[in-house]
Parts: sequence; C-alpha cells; structure tokens
Amino acid sequence: MTLSLFVTGTDTEIGKTFVSAALLRGFAGKGLLAAALKPIAAGAYERDGVWRNEDADQLDAAASVLLPPEIRTPFLLKEPAAPHIAAALEGVTLDMERIVACHREACKRAEVVVVESVGGFRVPLTAQHDTADLAVALGLPVVLVVGMRLGCISHALLTAEAIAARGLALAGWVANRIDPAMTFPEENVDALRERLSAQYGAPLIGVVPHLRGASADEAAQHLDIDALLRRLGADSAAPVLH
Repeated sequence: MTLSLFVTGTDTEIGKTFVSAALLRGFAGKGLLAAALKPIAAGAYERDGVWRNEDADQLDAAASVLLPPEIRTPFLLKEPAAPHIAAALEGVTLDMERIVACHREACKRAEVVVVESVGGFRVPLTAQHDTADLAVALGLPVVLVVGMRLGCISHALLTAEAIAARGLALAGWVANRIDPAMTFPEENVDALRERLSAQYGAPLIGVVPHLRGASADEAAQHLDIDALLRRLGADSAAPVLH
C-alpha cells in the first residue's frame, strides 16, 4: 500500500518544486521508495530530440523511483503559461481521468508518491475544472507550501480555507523563505502556525531558510518528515492509501 500527498502552494514561483523535491529526499532518507508525479507541466525545452520540463527534471533528480515520463507528466505543455492557455494553444484537453490513472500506476511502483500541482490551488485547467478539482479527483491529503513574503498570511489562510471547502485534509504546511529581506518572518510563521493548527489541525512541517543554490537534500534537513508521516497515517479521513 502506498502513501501519497498533493503539494500545492500559495502562488506560483514560491518554491513548490523545491519543497516537493525536499519531501522526496526526506522520504527516501526514511528508507521509502519515493516517486514524483508532476501531472501538468507548462513550459518545455528540447534536448536530444526530447521535450523536457525543468521542474519535472528536478523532481526526477530527487526521487528514488523514476517513473516513465508519460506517467510522471502525462501533460507536458510547451508554452510557459497558465495551463488552460498553454493547452488551448496546443489543442490539448487536460483530462483528469488520465491523471488519476497515471497516479494509480505510480502507486503500484513506489511506497510514497508526491504529486506536485501546478501554480496555486485554484488554477484553471479547463472551462469547467481547476487544480482544486484535480486534488479532489485524486482524493489526497494536501501539503501547502507558503512562500514567506509580504502578504503570505492572507494567501495561506485563503488557500487553507479553499482546501477545507473541498473536503480535503490539510496534512501540513511548509514555510519557504523565498524573500530573504522579509521583515518579521518569525512573527509571520508564528501567526500562521497558530491559525492553521487551531482551524485545520495542520502542523508546521518545517521552515526552509533562503538557500540560494542549495540541494533538495539540504532543504530536507529542515523538514520534519516523521511528523508528516504520522499525520498521514493518523488522518483516517483522508484516503491516502491506494
């Protein structure tokens, strides 16, 4: 049986891929076979005749189980734009059933699967669905990456509220220090720790300092993987076993 979680963020460019990679290294450090799923990636480059994505490459480098590219990223879009825009330009329909099938296959090959979303929690995918619908379709507990910068408290609380409104469990959150010049960072973390714990029972999994050029292994040292595993195992309301 496989543990799995859905990683989302308060916005784009807040280090969601970096934290996802750190989670993968943390799980691997606990002796777990860890695989990454990046269902939708917008922005591709060509190397040796193969289209690739930098975020997917970063996740592959951190995983201890490599998935075939067509399973790891069933929708690789060339244009670095919002997914629904990039998909429309390429004539692609972002099919959630296909993503769910890829996730099911990934769970057969690993002991833990980290699913990294695209952008924030409510990014449009089609005219009818967004990334929140994808999280519901997968039925996974959510880890929220909070990019620590001015305005992050409101962004984090609104995202947590949206997660709860979809009936999903917030398994925990990570404070990622993306702005080294942010004033009162500890006070902001404390404010979020108090509110996210009291309102959603979500523990702080770790505070990742501003690590320019750091590796996922270094970032993993700042995460409490044991606490996250306990949360995933204890949260019977979240269907994390497949």
